[in-house]
Amino acid sequence: MVRYLSLVSTIAFLAACSPQGGAPAVETSSNEMTETHQADAQSAQLASPEEIAMAQAAPVLTGLSPFAPPHEAFTVIGNIHHVGGASVSAYLITTEEGHFLIDGILPQSPPMIIENIEALGFDVADVKYLLNSHAHIDHSGGLAGLQQASGATMVASAGDTPILESGRIEFGPTSTMPFPPVRVDEVIEDGGTLTLGDTTLTAVITPGHSPGCTSWKTETTASDGETYSVFFHCSTSLGGQTVVPESYPGMVNDYRSSFERIAYEDADIFLAFHASMFGMEDKYQALLADDALAFVDPEALGAFNAASQRQFEDALKQQEAALETSSQ
Repeated sequence: MVRYLSLVSTIAFLAACSPQGGAPAVETSSNEMTETHQADAQSAQLASPEEIAMAQAAPVLTGLSPFAPPHEAFTVIGNIHHVGGASVSAYLITTEEGHFLIDGILPQSPPMIIENIEALGFDVADVKYLLNSHAHIDHSGGLAGLQQASGATMVASAGDTPILESGRIEFGPTSTMPFPPVRVDEVIEDGGTLTLGDTTLTAVITPGHSPGCTSWKTETTASDGETYSVFFHCSTSLGGQTVVPESYPGMVNDYRSSFERIAYEDADIFLAFHASMFGMEDKYQALLADDALAFVDPEALGAFNAASQRQFEDALKQQEAALETSSQ
């Protein structure tokens, strides 16, 4: 993530995120939710349709342009589809009883995501659950626009709900980059499930990258008739945040607990929300070359988690050493 944003752009975007009321919550039939969240429109500073439209029409903020390029929509495997961009991912999980959509990318991204959904023969109006990996502008910026377009129930973790409903994070390199606040209809805890048709998604809370960073897991049946487990990895990168001092209290422990938690997860398919993290383009090209199982790699999640943990511990040591040196 990057730190650059002009003062003029900051003021303009803050104006586009001024307090407004939101639409009424969508009813949900899920009996696995751990808490129903009754959002207060004023305290949540929810974005109006006009403000969402302004945000979508605004130029992409300085430094975020690498996250904006589009990508052709494609089916990853079974009922799991990539409807995001070339750099930042969003996923549509389809069922006969409606769909799940994970992440909204940038404030300018909803038209691209909707176009990708339609290119695959689906309708954004059939999205029943709108989910989030983590509350950073490059993953949450478009959620308000997608909620408006779909009428879907927005589900998020307790740790990230205040960020989503205020449209800004108070720490890290994106703290100067507000986004349209989104109404969180329901809060889900670790292990909570959502079901549509024959598909169930389970929340795996993996904090660190954000206080409520949420990975998701499910199963899908591929064209070969086999069932494959899928893990949507939130993120365990530092993303430009400091751990010495901690960007938020308990951050180091959160990261370590998340590495430990993910180490116990087995997945046939490892997906993430930045294309570079899971080698999306290479696998996509293999898919185009008729490798229907291009994204199947049972070793990928474990290898990625181990490498991420090493990178984290190295960064922690470096930041501790730098602090010690500066204090001498």
